[in-house]
Amino acid sequence: MTDVLEKETFSFQTEVGQLLEIVAGSLYSNREVFLRELVSNASDACDKLRYAALTDASLAPSQDFAITLESNPKAKTLSISDNGIGMNHADLLDTLGTIAKSGTGAFIDALKADEKDKTSLIGQFGVGFYSAFMVASQVDVLTRKAGEKEAWLWQSDGKGAFTIAPAEREASGTTVTLHLKKDAKEFAEEARIRHIIKTYSEHISFPVKLGDETLNAAEALWTRPSKDITAEQYNAFYRHTSNAYDDPWHVMHNKVEGTLNHTSLLFVPASQPFDLFEPERKSHVKLYVNRVYITETTKDLIPAYLRFLRGVVDSQDLSLNVSREMLQSDPQLAKIKTSISKKVLSELKKKATNSPEEYAAFWGNFGAVLKEGLVEEIALRDRILEICRFASTSAKELTSLTDYVSRMKTGQDAIYYIAGDDAAKLAKSPHLEGFKAKGVEVLLLSDHVDEFWLQHITEHEGKPFKSITRGAADLDQVEADETNEDVDKPEEADLSALITAIKAELGDAVKDVRPSKRLTDSPVCLIADDGDMDVNLERLLKRHGQLAHGMPRVLELNPSHALISTLAARSTSNAAGADDLLKDAAHLLLDQARIVEGEVPTDPSDFARRLGAVMARAFDV
Repeated sequence: MTDVLEKETFSFQTEVGQLLEIVAGSLYSNREVFLRELVSNASDACDKLRYAALTDASLAPSQDFAITLESNPKAKTLSISDNGIGMNHADLLDTLGTIAKSGTGAFIDALKADEKDKTSLIGQFGVGFYSAFMVASQVDVLTRKAGEKEAWLWQSDGKGAFTIAPAEREASGTTVTLHLKKDAKEFAEEARIRHIIKTYSEHISFPVKLGDETLNAAEALWTRPSKDITAEQYNAFYRHTSNAYDDPWHVMHNKVEGTLNHTSLLFVPASQPFDLFEPERKSHVKLYVNRVYITETTKDLIPAYLRFLRGVVDSQDLSLNVSREMLQSDPQLAKIKTSISKKVLSELKKKATNSPEEYAAFWGNFGAVLKEGLVEEIALRDRILEICRFASTSAKELTSLTDYVSRMKTGQDAIYYIAGDDAAKLAKSPHLEGFKAKGVEVLLLSDHVDEFWLQHITEHEGKPFKSITRGAADLDQVEADETNEDVDKPEEADLSALITAIKAELGDAVKDVRPSKRLTDSPVCLIADDGDMDVNLERLLKRHGQLAHGMPRVLELNPSHALISTLAARSTSNAAGADDLLKDAAHLLLDQARIVEGEVPTDPSDFARRLGAVMARAFDV
């Protein structure tokens, strides 16, 4: 313990300073959120002490856990007190002086950018304490950590610095006192306080008291039968547990009785949480044992691919003295995890079947996360794949793989796909031209995880997955649409001489040059050869520093394109080997194919020079 005998002054972490500036200066809509955040913090403090007291009875408070509010309209103050875990000097520095969370920069940017709903961002980033400065010109925090004798007083006006000084507090816990601004005096009025607590904190599991009056139900909602709970109560509980302001997309309340008893109350948010794609991939479902809070970030309860879920899981069959570190090896917890995962996937399947439009909204938010389970959850892979949905070149709406297979053309023996960063751009790829001409549907895979689950799942219903950017496009066996059968096909040029000339000029820059069966309108495209890494996978690995150099690709030429036909004719002359125009054209065709793939020419200055030279010849400059 650090000995501190007098008041010390500290500066806020840079990000906190930026946050406070935004909070104090521009967050005026729905300012009542501050009380919800402070009451929630007090509840968490009580939960933490109740858990700690399981293994050290000396830490238990002398009175029942409670959160107490005191207001003084004349003095314009409001205090929120708890008898929870409390804080020491180090905790105050770590908790109230910094935002110890990755993605803080993104949060600050989001606050600055979102002019319509800034307050809704506060809780999602775990910085709710600072919302107090929306209504307070000064905040005092008197606290004492359970098991320690020293108490501390933290004070700040939210303008860049704070102080910490020794203090006196009879018991462990924390009291946050707000010195309200002139335009926030309403929050010292008892009627206003009652309304806020009823709206936001009804289902806090500890009593919230104003004098002798308990303002909330102080019950665990999940323990009640679902038939006795209204949609409004579910929504209120979701907003409390998730720090959200909207209603959930879906509610799942499930009680399992038998060899392993547990209750789950889970919510699917209507929008993406801000930390959805952070590297930690944390769960935000709280684990309780007999209503005693244990933790909320364990992957041993909720798998990473379901981390969008919010809510609680309560089990009567886990040991109360189980440590957070022991959770990962608890076989009972593993069974609960499997049970919950199966239930969630079953509920999502129902939504996908019965409400496809609503499910499409869910998929837009969380589909990329759910597909991570195709790589990580071998036992449930089939169930996950069943509820996956994909954009395609034929279906107006998202399609399942089963529906895709049902629409396959006569003679089609594979599930064709193209992968990239943007489905809209993929839909315009020249690789699709031959497939569109034949009426063959192609899946448009635009999530990064797509390339990785395709390494683990190679077929569906006996049909192999095949990338249209790798290997030859063998469409001869596919029966064409009747509307396309009578279309006159342009005459195909003999490309043998041109291919020889291009190979000689490009050398090792390409693996091969060959006529294309997939192009109908574009002159060229690049593909990966059979057995080589797919084009998009190679791009992803390069982007993440896992691959230094890619393999040379195959350059395909459209024998029906006017430009290629003209070059083919030119390549048959005796002077073709010394034809500078043909040489420049070879490089330009390769660079054109790269540009279409979203890449840049290998040598931009050389590309510009060659393009200028060819244009000058075309216009007789």
